[in-house]
Amino acid sequence: MTTLGVIVGNRGFFPSHLAKTGRETILRVLAEEGFDAVCLTPEDTVYGAVETWEDSKKCAELFKAHAEEIDGILVTLPNFGEERGIADAIRLSGLNVPVLVQATPDEPGRMDISQRRDSFCGKMSACNNLTQYGIRYSLTTLHTVDPESDSFRQDLRTFGAVCRVVNGLRTARFGQMGARPAAFITVRYSEKLLQQAGISVESVDLSEIFGRAARLADDDAAVVAKQGEIRDYIGTDGIPQEALLRMAKFAVVYEAWVNDHELNGTAVQCWTSMEEFYGVVPCAVMSMLSNRLIPSACETDIAGLVGMYAMVLASGLPSALLDWNNNYGDDPDKGVVFHCSNLPQDVFGGEAKMDYQEIIAGSVGKENTYGTVVGQIKPTPLTYCRVSTDDEMGTIRVYLGEGEITADPVDTFGGYGVIRVPAFQRLLHHICANGFEHHVAMNRGQVADALYEAFTNYLGWDVYLHDTERPMRLQPYQG
Repeated sequence: MTTLGVIVGNRGFFPSHLAKTGRETILRVLAEEGFDAVCLTPEDTVYGAVETWEDSKKCAELFKAHAEEIDGILVTLPNFGEERGIADAIRLSGLNVPVLVQATPDEPGRMDISQRRDSFCGKMSACNNLTQYGIRYSLTTLHTVDPESDSFRQDLRTFGAVCRVVNGLRTARFGQMGARPAAFITVRYSEKLLQQAGISVESVDLSEIFGRAARLADDDAAVVAKQGEIRDYIGTDGIPQEALLRMAKFAVVYEAWVNDHELNGTAVQCWTSMEEFYGVVPCAVMSMLSNRLIPSACETDIAGLVGMYAMVLASGLPSALLDWNNNYGDDPDKGVVFHCSNLPQDVFGGEAKMDYQEIIAGSVGKENTYGTVVGQIKPTPLTYCRVSTDDEMGTIRVYLGEGEITADPVDTFGGYGVIRVPAFQRLLHHICANGFEHHVAMNRGQVADALYEAFTNYLGWDVYLHDTERPMRLQPYQG
C-alpha cells in the first residue's frame, strides 16, 4: 500500500472552516483509493492544517517519525494556503520523495468572503515557494480539481505509481547471472551510471550456478517440489524428464541467489553457454520469476531490466522483454514483437506451453534446448519502455509510449505478437537515429504518464515520450 504524507494548507484570513472540511474530504478520498495517510490532527494544529512556523515544525517531526513509511507527499489547498509554511514543512522533514500539489476549485455561487477559496491563486504561490526551495513537485491534470472527482482520483493513482517507480528504482538491486554474450554488445551498459541513480548490480558467474545445481540430488525435496511448480505453471507435454530435472535444479539455485541477495530482478546469460554446458534453456524458470513480479531479462540486458522493473512498480503487473523484430506486411503502424522466449504467462493469458528453442537447436542439439515458453501474446493495451545508459554523455536515456497488441495472425515460433503503435515509423526512426538497443520492455499496464513523470521530474533522465494519442495526466515541473 502506498503511504502519503498529507499537508493541508491554510491561511487564516481566508475561511478556515474550509481547511477543516478539506482535510476530512482528502483523507476520506485517499482511504477510498487505497492509500494510507500521515497527517497532522486537529489536536496538533488548528484543523490539522499547516500555516505557521510552529505548524511546519510539527508537520516535519511527524513526517520524520514516519519517514520509512512515507512514499510521497500530497499538498492539498482547500483555500489559498500559507505557501511558506508548506515549503518549510517539506524542507524540515528531510524527505526526498515525490510531491503532488492539489487545489480545490471555487464554486461560482459561493464566492462571498465566508466561502471563497482562492486556491486557484494560492497554488501558484505554493509552487513558486517550492521552486525557490528546490523542491521538485508534480501538478494535477486540472489546475484546480475537486478531490472527490474522477479526474483527481486518476491523478492520485498516477501519482502513486510515480512514487513507487521513483522510490523503487532509487534502491533497486539487480542480479547479473553470467557474462554478456560475446556477440551482444548491444546490451552493454554502465554499471556506474546506474549506481549513481541508486541501482545496484550483483553479479555471479554461470560456473557457480552450474556447480551448485550439480550438487543437488535428484530426490532433493526442493528439487522435487520445483518440478511440480514448473508443471503447474506451464504445459510440459513432450518435454524429457531429464530436461525438467535440470530446470528444477537450476531454478532452486537461481531463486536461492535471488533471495540471498534480495534482488528485485535479474538478467541472465543464455546463448549458448547455458545450452552447451548445462543442457537446457533458462526461459521457463525466468518466465516464472517474471510472472511473480521479479522480472528476468535475456542476454544480461540489465538496462532493459530497469525498464521492466519500472513498469512492474508502476502497474503491479508482470513485464516482458521483447525484440522489435519484424514488419507486419505493409502496415506502417504495425510490427511483430518476438522473443524465443522467456515471456511471463501473464502476457499469454496462461495459454503458453513449453517447447525447445528452434533457433539454436541446430548448433547445440535439440536435446539441449528444452525450456522455452511459446505462444502468441493475447490482445491487450500496453506500455513499452527502453532504458539505456549513455556513457559518452554520462546520462541515462529512455524512450517510452503506449500501443496495443492486436489479434492479427502471425505464423512463427517462440513468444510473439503483433503490435500497433501510433506513428510507429517515427518511433522506429528515433530508435535507430539515437542508437537504442533492439530490446524493449513491455507491460500490459498503461503507465506511460507515470514513467515519464518519474524519469524526468524526479530521476532527471533524458526521456522521449512517443505520441500516445492522449494528454499526460500529470504535468511535471521541469525547472
